[in-house]
Amino acid sequence: MTEHFDRRMALSLLASAGLAPALPPRAAAGGYPEHPIHVVVPFTPGGAVDIVARTVMQAAGPQLHQAIVVDNRPGASGNIAPAYVARAAPDGYTMLIGANGLATNPSLFSKLPFDVERDLLPVALVGYTPLILVVKPDFAAKTVKDLVAMAKAAPESLTYGSAGNGTSGHLASEVFKQVAGIEALHVPYKGGAQALIDLMGGRISFTFLDPLQVMSEIRAKELRPIAVSSLERLALLPDVPTVAESGYPGFEATVWWGFLLPAHTPDEIVARLNSVINIALQDAQVRDTLLAMGMIIKGGTPEEFRAFLKSETEKWAAIIKTANIKAD
Repeated sequence: MTEHFDRRMALSLLASAGLAPALPPRAAAGGYPEHPIHVVVPFTPGGAVDIVARTVMQAAGPQLHQAIVVDNRPGASGNIAPAYVARAAPDGYTMLIGANGLATNPSLFSKLPFDVERDLLPVALVGYTPLILVVKPDFAAKTVKDLVAMAKAAPESLTYGSAGNGTSGHLASEVFKQVAGIEALHVPYKGGAQALIDLMGGRISFTFLDPLQVMSEIRAKELRPIAVSSLERLALLPDVPTVAESGYPGFEATVWWGFLLPAHTPDEIVARLNSVINIALQDAQVRDTLLAMGMIIKGGTPEEFRAFLKSETEKWAAIIKTANIKAD
């Protein structure tokens, strides 16, 4: 697979609702799994979360000798799917692919129908990708320093778009405003695609979006990247500096993905699925697809994912409180 991965790639990953294994079904040692496993996705088919789930599970199914059925359950800012999995039987047959909302939604919503720490069990972190700070090609600011200078010279002149209140782009922009000491008006949309259209049309000044959403436009020179939000430069854009190296050390805002099970799932099932996912992440085709999305592939133990999730939850809780952000 080449590095030219964009939204068109999503179509090839949606050929069926389920993922068939390459090997004939048979029961694994200990009797698990004895029938298909459902992976619940909090968003619609074709987005980054859905693509990550299908990509990893295509390599996991043959190891488990069972079909993997991808079950998209979008809605309520990504809260429907984790609530469903939290109520599922803890038998290893219902698994969630979680993303940033698991860490941010507890602070954005006054009440949720589930508790992440109590009701969900981390299995493995897949990885994360930075957001890209993008502007129109003819936008006056060429660097982060230029953008900050513009904002300070005319505090009410800049606007930024996001896929909605509490989304990764919104929160990344709020962190940027805090560390840079600037003001910019937030324009929330009902999705990243709409923000992208208005950015290209010059109706907003800048936005933070993930590589899957903007790499096609960057390659076509319809958008210009100013910086990326990881601590290291993005392999897809090696000449684009990070926000951290542009004068704001430690700045980091990423989109991440990981698999979770209902609480009280037996340890041996958690260990089995953790092993399967880690092996899948070493598959050449899986790595090519995820790297082309701009992902920094992680894997690791359930304990490491638990610590990561706790850290992200605490980090964003403080930022959300400071910025007084509320969900729609």
